Amino acid sequence: MKIWKKLIAAIILLLLFGSVLYIFQYFSFHNYISKTGDPMKIPINTNAPVIARDQIIIQAPVEKVWDVLTNISKWPDWQKAVTEARVSGDIQEGMEFRWKAEGLSFQSKIHTCSPMVMFGWTGKTWGAYAIHNWYFTRKGNETLVTIEESLQGVFPWLFKNYFQKNLETGVKKNLEDLRAAAEK
Repeated sequence: MKIWKKLIAAIILLLLFGSVLYIFQYFSFHNYISKTGDPMKIPINTNAPVIARDQIIIQAPVEKVWDVLTNISKWPDWQKAVTEARVSGDIQEGMEFRWKAEGLSFQSKIHTCSPMVMFGWTGKTWGAYAIHNWYFTRKGNETLVTIEESLQGVFPWLFKNYFQKNLETGVKKNLEDLRAAAEK
């Protein structure tokens, strides 16, 4: 009988700790995104436990690259990891969209939409919050695309190494998929 009481007490403590950690991470993310003055309306959180950056040169004009990336409903056509993308309006700041990738569902909201220059959104899934930003630099008939993303929340905090490796791999894959689609 004593073992059951201890087990129940341990489960209650674990649930309480998890709930407190989740609430702290939720408010930490929302507090961060409300305090920015950058041209990218919400820059990545450089204090987040997981951050990735990369860039690529695409042999296509910036207009083509921009059109491919910002046509969110077509993401499943060129991003192998994305299986669904639903948009709830025109591509503009404040527009929300939902998408699925690698078995996870995401709710996202565009925070910056500066055509051919910057495009960014926040996203959330269970236990994780992301800030995902893209920058475009015209190089004649080529485009330099830079991507950066920060990830925070309970799971990125608890499993930092796992999320770091996956985010770095995902960012690189996003760029390669974008290049393949834009260079068609």
